[in-house]
Amino acid sequence: MSQQGQGQASTDQLIVEKGIVDKVIARFGENVKVAYVKPRRIRFNVSKDHIIEFARFVRDELGFDHPISVSGVDYPKNKMIDVVYHIGSCTSNDYRSFVLAFAVQLNRDDPVMPTLTPVYRGVEYHERETFEMLGVIFDGHPRLERLLLPEDWADIPPLRKDFHIKGREE
Repeated sequence: MSQQGQGQASTDQLIVEKGIVDKVIARFGENVKVAYVKPRRIRFNVSKDHIIEFARFVRDELGFDHPISVSGVDYPKNKMIDVVYHIGSCTSNDYRSFVLAFAVQLNRDDPVMPTLTPVYRGVEYHERETFEMLGVIFDGHPRLERLLLPEDWADIPPLRKDFHIKGREE
């Protein structure tokens, strides 16, 4: 493809992303912030108060129906933990190659948010791992219990930045 053809394809593709962003902003207004828009990749920041409604909207209205992953990022200096969902689409031909990310920023000292298992059943194990490794409580989760660590784990969650492996010097 020529450079001009690549530029046109990129421009056409960004029109699709803009359409998704416009639909989300029309529905949620200031309650959702656009973090970035890249070719086939969009990320929104959503408050925990709107996360279930947002997830249902992107599933039911936009066709993002396939949970890919749930991850968390610890920001101890800001006293925050971000929980990030990556969702794809198996049913919408227009969005098959897209990954929609949405993140909830939580207070690190009280990281509680609603579970998205009623919307995306496939996040059950991902949320359990995020609970176990970062200490995020997913309110209403059907089985929020240890998945990887020993049942008698008594230390802080191991993916928190202030976790130190015993016996190692810094």
